[in-house]
Amino acid sequence: MTATLWRMLPSRIACALALATCIVQGAALAQDASFAGPAAQCEANRLLVRVAESTALSFDVEVVDTPESRARGLMFRTDLPAGQGMLFIYESPQPVSFWMRNTLIPLDMVFIDATGVIRHIHRNATPLDETPIPGAAVGDPAPERLMVLEIAGGEAARLGLEPGQRIGYPAIDDKEASWPCA
Repeated sequence: MTATLWRMLPSRIACALALATCIVQGAALAQDASFAGPAAQCEANRLLVRVAESTALSFDVEVVDTPESRARGLMFRTDLPAGQGMLFIYESPQPVSFWMRNTLIPLDMVFIDATGVIRHIHRNATPLDETPIPGAAVGDPAPERLMVLEIAGGEAARLGLEPGQRIGYPAIDDKEASWPCA
């Protein structure tokens, strides 16, 4: 190699590293759901969480909406991959409480009201613990919940989920939804 090529090599390496970084960041953003306007692109097997004005996260969800399926929940399962969750849907908003009986993995429980707003998050529920986990923080003036999203323990913090964020999902009545479906 000539001296000129040797001097160019570090900048070519820097360009290659910059390109690789962009590719990796693009792959990470592929888990985010994109949307073009104020309406959520809702699907029955996918729950969207609007974490910023123009950014939403997408979770593939297994829906449990009968008393029997809600009672079983994630019992006896040994893993719950990132980006997946179980969505408990009730017929109408109501006070809810969960426990971890026969649940073998730590879970984050995201409690959602009838308008699709995250009202409470219980982080890293302890496997096999039968202590009741209320769906509302102490003093919450509206403790009724329409849905509960269970995701792997630690995911809520890692993804920046917080009370007050809005959910896009078809089970939320569009007339009441804080983020209606398209």
